[in-house]
Amino acid sequence: MANAVQKIVLSASRDIPFNKLVLSQSNVRRLKAGISIEELAEDIARRTLLQSLSVRAVLDAEGQETGMFEIPAGGRRFRALELLVKQKRLAKNAPVPCVVREGGLAEEDSLAENVQRVALHPLDQFRAFQALREKGLGDDDIAARFFVTPTVVKQRLRLAAVSSTLLDVYAEDGMTLEQLMAFTVTNDHARQEQVWEAISRTYNKEAYYIRRQLTEGAVKALDRRARFVGVEAYEAAGGVVLRDLFQTDDDGGWLQDPALLDKLVIEKLQAAAEALRPEGWKWIAIAADFPYGHTAGLRRLTGEAIDFTAEETASLEALRAEYEALEAQYADADELPDEADRRLGEIEAAIAALEQRPLSYDPAEIARAGAFVSLNDEGALQIVRGFVRPDDEAPVAPVAPLTPIEAGEAETTAPAGSATAAPQTIIAIGGAPTGGEPETSEEEDVLRPLSDRLVTELTAHRTLALRNSLANDPDVALQAVLHALCLSAFYRFASNSCLEITAKHTAFSAQAPGLAESASARAIEARHQQWANFLPKTPADLWDVLAGLDGVNQANLLAHCASLTVNVVKEPWNRRPDAMTHGDTLARAVHLDMAAAGWKPTVDNYLGRVPKARILEAVREAKGEQSAQLIDHLKKGDMASEAARLLDGAGWLPEPLRLAEIETVEQAQADEPEALPDFLAGEEEEAAADEPDQPQPHSIAAE
Repeated sequence: MANAVQKIVLSASRDIPFNKLVLSQSNVRRLKAGISIEELAEDIARRTLLQSLSVRAVLDAEGQETGMFEIPAGGRRFRALELLVKQKRLAKNAPVPCVVREGGLAEEDSLAENVQRVALHPLDQFRAFQALREKGLGDDDIAARFFVTPTVVKQRLRLAAVSSTLLDVYAEDGMTLEQLMAFTVTNDHARQEQVWEAISRTYNKEAYYIRRQLTEGAVKALDRRARFVGVEAYEAAGGVVLRDLFQTDDDGGWLQDPALLDKLVIEKLQAAAEALRPEGWKWIAIAADFPYGHTAGLRRLTGEAIDFTAEETASLEALRAEYEALEAQYADADELPDEADRRLGEIEAAIAALEQRPLSYDPAEIARAGAFVSLNDEGALQIVRGFVRPDDEAPVAPVAPLTPIEAGEAETTAPAGSATAAPQTIIAIGGAPTGGEPETSEEEDVLRPLSDRLVTELTAHRTLALRNSLANDPDVALQAVLHALCLSAFYRFASNSCLEITAKHTAFSAQAPGLAESASARAIEARHQQWANFLPKTPADLWDVLAGLDGVNQANLLAHCASLTVNVVKEPWNRRPDAMTHGDTLARAVHLDMAAAGWKPTVDNYLGRVPKARILEAVREAKGEQSAQLIDHLKKGDMASEAARLLDGAGWLPEPLRLAEIETVEQAQADEPEALPDFLAGEEEEAAADEPDQPQPHSIAAE
């Protein structure tokens, strides 16, 4: 017969008056931990006692009960109740729910209650706070009820708002609390999951790296653009700021919309430029940051300092006297008081504002000069005045003096206000006029130099093509490399090579249209990948592999590596005339033909970015004067599009891409003009087409 299972008998529960309870010396808890007795007392006052005390009867020397009960488990609750009694908020004989234990050891009861207790998982706490919020409690209410600060509540609510997928990972100990905290910098659950998916397979799962990935593309609030606009103005315009509630050094967070920030920066810079208009500058260029060397080739005006007014002089002297007095007062102090240090900083700023005053310039010079409006390193407005472009310099040709009669005629025939009226200031964003390009302008008929930006982009194309050509001519590549090495070995400070033979692969400062998709770029990339696949994965094996190559393959590899060092990009702030000359020599040696390399003039890469005079010059050189007459009456946009059609396949190149001066069509032969499309042809041309025997003057057909 099977033995019957012995039933468990639980300890009895009863209410015992508080004044019949005493602390037991058998309580194993000796160190304070968790919330304070005061906070626990307030919690009991709000919610009453949520957990009974574990007690044992106090026996006398004969082993009889004395009516008193000792508490081996629940001492902190007893202390909290005792505090409430002292505050007269609880009666001395108030009944206290207790579990009366019999048998065993009191120390065992105390130890078991503390050891067997399982702390609440942090995620359960986060979700509990979230449930309280959903039931209508505010952050301050929750904080008051659980004796934490509102900031702690916000932090825990933010943790509960992380993607549920990541919360499940955290619940299963798949990530640490510090990692989970890092994900709170953004509310985008899809982005959170994307970053975790990416880093979960890598070795770097540090919290700082998670924050960096989540804020990639955002702008720090300490960025000079953000400081210039102001985070408040950015948020007022609809911008979102990511903030890290768990880091005190997030420096104001991250601005999530860089495009909006840049727009606000430009608008504020434009307002500053508008305020400069009354000064009469010919142009004002605005940008958050101008490239290094942007003033290269410009003449700087020499201005004269404006004299101080009597009031400004008095203010300056008073500020300096106060500064000297403060310095003397605290000369022997080891450390300046905060108030004195702050005042000294204010005085320094005020003195600097008075001393850094704008200069006075000749009005005639102002009319041909301009100013740059940008930001300094601290995010403050920076205005630099007085730069003259080469094209705006006054003519130097001598002018014959007018006779009195001629002078009188000039005065009577001059338009009213022509001598005093200053031209309207042109405000340009990064060098481009804000008002757009006018349809017609007197400058369109003037053969002006190509812009620095366009020359840079064109020579970037040439650099790629030259690299590709050099890679296909190992003999010339070897000679070029030897040439560069000899310059370095035998000629100190020589710069007569366009090869950056330190094997530095220079990136292009201007990304020309179609550069990455050009035939030269594709050929270089394919060749580079072939060699990368052939060479060993580790550098330690490279020497033996190279030693095993025959002469032809070594030469081909040398040519490819040498070609990557070619740099014939012309930049206005990086003048290298000797290197450019060597680039022409190298181009002739490899028989570089930019037209054969795939470059052709289009609206985007050339024709739409030059004056009409340059467009007509290109057509005239490639197709003859008669073809140029077909389009000389068109607006610039239509002219550029039609010129692209006429020049397609003609092999015409602008000056920066030419190997030598080309021979114009008029010098070689007079080509027949090409007809315009029907939508551009005039009625006269259609009539002339119907009568082939009649003469067709181009001047009529083009109208």
